[in-house]
Amino acid sequence: MPQSPTTIVDELGIALANFADAATGTFTPTLRLGVTGLSRAGKTIFITALVHNLLTGGRLPGFAPLTEGRFIGARLAEYPDATIPRFAYEQHLAALTGKPSAWPESTRRISQLRLVLKYQSNRWLSGMTGPATLNLDIVDYPGEWLLDLPLLSLSYAEWSREALERASRPASASEAKPFLDILGGVDPAKDANDLDAEALAGAFTQYLRSSREDGRALSTLPPGRFLLPGDLEGSPVLTFAPLPPQDHTMRSSSLHAMLAHRYEAYKDKVVRPFFRDHFARLDRQVVLVDALRALNAGPAAVADLETALTSVLACFRQGESNPIAKLISRRIDRILFAATKADHLHHTSHDRLETILNRLLANAARRAKFAGAETKSLAIAAVRATREGTIEERGETLSTIVGTPVEGQELDGTVYDGRTEIALFPGDLPDDPESVFEAGKPLAFSFLRFTPPRDLERNASGDPVLPHIRFDRAIDYLIGDWLK
Repeated sequence: MPQSPTTIVDELGIALANFADAATGTFTPTLRLGVTGLSRAGKTIFITALVHNLLTGGRLPGFAPLTEGRFIGARLAEYPDATIPRFAYEQHLAALTGKPSAWPESTRRISQLRLVLKYQSNRWLSGMTGPATLNLDIVDYPGEWLLDLPLLSLSYAEWSREALERASRPASASEAKPFLDILGGVDPAKDANDLDAEALAGAFTQYLRSSREDGRALSTLPPGRFLLPGDLEGSPVLTFAPLPPQDHTMRSSSLHAMLAHRYEAYKDKVVRPFFRDHFARLDRQVVLVDALRALNAGPAAVADLETALTSVLACFRQGESNPIAKLISRRIDRILFAATKADHLHHTSHDRLETILNRLLANAARRAKFAGAETKSLAIAAVRATREGTIEERGETLSTIVGTPVEGQELDGTVYDGRTEIALFPGDLPDDPESVFEAGKPLAFSFLRFTPPRDLERNASGDPVLPHIRFDRAIDYLIGDWLK
């Protein structure tokens, strides 16, 4: 039977934490926004751009409080939990806007930042009392941690069965073979020993890494901390692997029993505290999706991405939020799924990218709606790295994107040096989203990674202006209703 993701003690701890949050927010309401993404989807860039645009009053025509003249401004403030690392906004902005510019380092741990937003309410009573304020707490965490949440409802036997089934698929053959070869030579009933456990865990971790390479782009392969171990590297809690199902009870001293115990310890010591202390206290959630990478890898990766999005959404504590219920139990009432890197496509394909994302999310969105939560899909670029142009080829005019590929990117035998600007026809996304799931149907795309934009414009205050695609609509969906 599936296990409950939380215990009674967990629920009590969540309720107490939410009550403490409510008590500290008596005079200034607080909105907790979680930001995560699957496999290099641009979490750090999203948060940096979000903070910078709010601090500088960026060009956000779709952000209603700003265009209506009601958004007064924002400032950085001290985050109330001193035990969580601060999101390094200033360093990330310096990387994006420096000379030469560079993309900031990806998320490898949980971090946080608080913005105090000041605005004029358009409600009659609130407007009579002068400007209002809102604390916006932004919580950044690796997507690998998000993919771990479904483990809370799986026993070791259930997880092993799913993991080995995926490893045995033809699409995983080359990546999984070294692990499966080692697994085939191990007797789960033998006496437990660390050498066997370490060999299995090491081979399984390498399989996970290989599956996340650009050519594979698979998403649903927990445990996530195997790839981002931090200070847990080499500890027993990260030294386990799936084993084939057993038709009889194993001795408590067996290798099988050891690995099962370590799997449960991983859930109790790593996954559950994250869920209890951070994830269960969110009001809004952004899930960034690099759908283009999956499309580039083929139908197997697209199907895998659909499975990942469906399974992680099932772990969200979804539902309508109201001030009384929020005293003891927070619920995520809005979830934004954002297909990032829209600047890697011509604008004529942006709506098609959103349609594909909606198809990937169809089952998950229905479940969220039933629980009382809203979901929205957008194709965005938090920081636009390209502009659009056209080229003539064989008498045909092709819509292109123009930008500078990151050093080492390769296309059609050309390796780019990180300085040369090119015009690229990336291909058109299909009108029918079902076609991206069809095996054996080739999809002709040319997706490259581009350097950040150069020679940024400056506003009247001298602050850099970060170009974007539909980012204003994303911000309005996430926080606009709180600023009415």
